[in-house]
Amino acid sequence: MKFNKHITKQVRTRIVKSWQATRNWGLIFLFLLGISLSLVVTACTSVNVAKTDSSVANSGGDVNLTFVSYSVTKAAYEQIIPQFIEKWKQEHNQNLKFTESYDGSGSQALNVIDGLEADVVHLSLALDVEKLVQTGFIQPGWEKEAPNNAIVTQSVGAIATREGNPKNIQTWADLTKPGVKVLTANPKTSGGARWNFLGLWGYVTKTGKDENQALDFTTKVYQNVPVLPKTARNATELFFKQGEGDALLNYENEMILSKQKGEKFSYIVPDVNISIENPIAIVDKNVEQHKNREVAEAFVQYLYTPEVQREFAKIGFRPVNTAIAQEVSSTFPQIKTLFKAEDLGGWNQIQQRFFNEGAIFDKIQALKSSK
Repeated sequence: MKFNKHITKQVRTRIVKSWQATRNWGLIFLFLLGISLSLVVTACTSVNVAKTDSSVANSGGDVNLTFVSYSVTKAAYEQIIPQFIEKWKQEHNQNLKFTESYDGSGSQALNVIDGLEADVVHLSLALDVEKLVQTGFIQPGWEKEAPNNAIVTQSVGAIATREGNPKNIQTWADLTKPGVKVLTANPKTSGGARWNFLGLWGYVTKTGKDENQALDFTTKVYQNVPVLPKTARNATELFFKQGEGDALLNYENEMILSKQKGEKFSYIVPDVNISIENPIAIVDKNVEQHKNREVAEAFVQYLYTPEVQREFAKIGFRPVNTAIAQEVSSTFPQIKTLFKAEDLGGWNQIQQRFFNEGAIFDKIQALKSSK
């Protein structure tokens, strides 16, 4: 019995010592585990800090903007875009790269729909912007996203003639004279050509005559048009560089720019005229994908500043900034009767009535072909 008690006591002692040793090793293990976890957390924190620092460093990296416009604005943007790039660099420490495209307004709208990833579009007429709304590239209400209902440039219609005006062309009516060859672009592809057409039509309807008389007059003008180039710029090149035609229909600003380039010609700004209003819009679908909305919005706002409106005025656009318009008013002829697209029903009605397949313009062309 004593032997058994002695054995039991020894066993108990060994068990206690073993338990204490195990407990000590457990504490050591937990201690080491704690150190390891601390190192891991520290390492992860270091990685996160490094990533954060890297993001801050990259905030000064390059940013891209794709800009699409109609052909006759190119001369203005050759001056404006470098100025904005410099301004953005100074204010944001970022190198800004522009990708630019210039073509007929209607063609440009189709180009964007077909995959030209424009971030900002400056087109000849609101109808072309609406095409991008209908196809989901621009959100409705775009005209409220910029000053002046998103109209950023404006002009009026003008008639260029050969130097000295040998055909004695003074008004729109003189374009119907026999033997006068008139150049204008195709309104199916050129926004400028649509403005030209509306200028002719409104010259009749806004001076007390009816629409049958407008149709007759406009048909007579287009019977004197030997060819319909794709863009307003193409028509200008035919007139000046290739010597085609006796009269060229185009924007007043294009006439002024051609004079600045040393072209020898005369031109008339009829006192019954249409207000040619050119909109700008951000292409929402593309800026969301490119993540460059901030620079796109800044560029649009920049175009309304006094310094940029002066740049537009230098090459013949009539400023939309009221103060600058008054400042340069003496450089532009006064218009006696100025009407707008809205006075002819607005662009949706205009498109359906005049430029859709089988509409008035096609009928005029058919009459022309039959003669």
